[in-house]
Order: sequence, then C-alpha cells, then structure tokens
Amino acid sequence: MKLIIAVVQDRDAPRFVGELIKNGFRATKMASTGGFLKEGNTTLLVGVDDDQVEAVLDIVRANCRSREQLVTPLASSGGSVDTYVPYPIEVVIGGATVFVLDVERYVRI
Repeated sequence: MKLIIAVVQDRDAPRFVGELIKNGFRATKMASTGGFLKEGNTTLLVGVDDDQVEAVLDIVRANCRSREQLVTPLASSGGSVDTYVPYPIEVVIGGATVFVLDVERYVRI
C-alpha cells in the first residue's frame, strides 16, 4: 500500500479531485500555502494499492499543469527601500509536487 501526497495549485485542484473521484479513488483534501509566492495550494492524501500508483500519477499529469505568471517581488527587509524598484518577473507556477510513501498499515473506520 502507498500514500500519495500531491501538492497542487488551487486552480488545478477541482479538476484533479473530480478526476480522482471519477476513477474511483478517494482522497483527503487539505488547504495549504506555498512558501515562495505565498499563494494557496491544495494538498491531497490518496491511499492506493501499489499497482494503482501509476494510474494516480497519470491523473496528476493530465490535470495539473505548469504555467508562467508575472509577479512583482517584495522589497527585501535588509536593504534600502529608496533604491528598490519592483519589476515584474516571470515565474513558473502550478504543476504538482508528489510524494509516494510506503504505508505499513491502513485502517478505514
């Protein structure tokens, strides 16, 4: 048995969860926040048999896309604000970060 922890952008979460349910997988959904852009993420916990891991990863690949977004960096707290000119920079957001862990025991009550 495996535990799949998938951290996805909030924008991708509804479609991803819908596909999981449509394919017969159950998930626990938790709100989370990214550290870099401080934007909302959704963390999903999915318990599956070993032979179902690739099916879930296929659903992740099909529903969680990377995209580019312009962001304006915040001023650093250590420097002079007078010389800081915020220029938007393009960063890649979205996609998914996925962890697959061995589960010794799974109990559903």
